[in-house]
Amino acid sequence: MLSLRPLSLVALLAAPLQCPSRANPELTREDRPDDALWALGERFARDGNEAARQATLRYLIERYPSSRYSVRAALALDGSVPADASR
Repeated sequence: MLSLRPLSLVALLAAPLQCPSRANPELTREDRPDDALWALGERFARDGNEAARQATLRYLIERYPSSRYSVRAALALDGSVPADASR
């Protein structure tokens, strides 16, 4: 019967190689959900769909309050910042 100790040791030593690390945002290939929602809001603004834009920005604020876009979205909803200048 094989002992599991050598296998456990190998798995334990390889664990740091398997654990994810923080991704460099400049090298990230996928948008985060808040990035996608912000971009969607901008697209709605370009298309003239103000109701959809506002709903999207409200959802972004509600769902991702600590997002880098939350303050921008709040300002855009407040009317303090025009849709195309709120980047």
